[in-house]
Amino acid sequence: MTAKMYYDADVSLAPLQDRTIAIIGYGSQAHAHAQNLRDSGLDVVVGLREGSPSRAKALQAGLRVASVEDATKEADVVMLLIPDEHQPAVYEASVAPNLTPGKTLGFGHGFNIHFGRITPPEDVNVMLVAPKGPGHMLRRVYAEGAGMPGIFAVHQDASGGAREIALAYARGIGCTRAGVLETTFKEETETDLFGEQTVLCGGLTKLIQTGFETLVEAGYQPEIAYFETLHEVKLIVDLIYEKGFAGMRHSISNTAEYGDYVTGPKLITEQTRETMREVLGRIQRGEFAREFVAETEAGYPNMKRWRTEMNEHPLEVTGRRLRDMMPFIEKKELEV
Repeated sequence: MTAKMYYDADVSLAPLQDRTIAIIGYGSQAHAHAQNLRDSGLDVVVGLREGSPSRAKALQAGLRVASVEDATKEADVVMLLIPDEHQPAVYEASVAPNLTPGKTLGFGHGFNIHFGRITPPEDVNVMLVAPKGPGHMLRRVYAEGAGMPGIFAVHQDASGGAREIALAYARGIGCTRAGVLETTFKEETETDLFGEQTVLCGGLTKLIQTGFETLVEAGYQPEIAYFETLHEVKLIVDLIYEKGFAGMRHSISNTAEYGDYVTGPKLITEQTRETMREVLGRIQRGEFAREFVAETEAGYPNMKRWRTEMNEHPLEVTGRRLRDMMPFIEKKELEV
């Protein structure tokens, strides 16, 4: 069955008009949500901790800023958009005491609700609205008059109007310009974690790294290996993004297309599929969530070590040098 998509024509902003929306945080997603909602004519306040370096950025963008506590007290809708691992502490200290009956608590990812790390009171709405792309692109396409597809879900409907509020929010940030579809917190959380780990991040980066290492070990120049296993990935992904597999295969050489069909199944085997099932099972059972929470509480010892090791890997060393020779690549400092 084809999923139903909701567009601007299907959704009204009325459920959010004459109401205040608090955006908690001002990072990648939060800054885009706040500015898009404001430009959609809605009343927005950004909730930030005292001393937050993001305060100046939000003020410069023309947004109202308050403490997390004051923003939550004032708002009818509270959207929690700080990192997953920090949400429970901030929620308990600054949000929960100021949630009154009838308010709406929103998330951009279902992690903490689905895995029981946050348990809102029964007399508030709990919703999820998640654009399917990074925040800077959400803001850019909105400013250009377009939109980014998204998904929404309702975990708890205390007022009887939570679904309409979620849809209105999706319209406010521009997602209904491109279309949004309905899901559940469970489906969003488990599929998002699975996609990140097996394909988008874990799978892709390890495939690139292993390909690079194989060529260098065989005696080929690291610069050539970098171009063949990493640099050209964007070209292929862009074609897939724009035209699907068929369009990509139409645009590449016959040699490349034939090698695609012959070699792909040798790399991604039934054993790979079984490993993916195991990964999904760990996610579904909450094992990954517990492991990640433990890593967070320990101060990220493994993540820090892995970051250092990868930063010193010949693939990264070679890539930094080659990218400096490519003036067409926009140079941006990574934000903390």
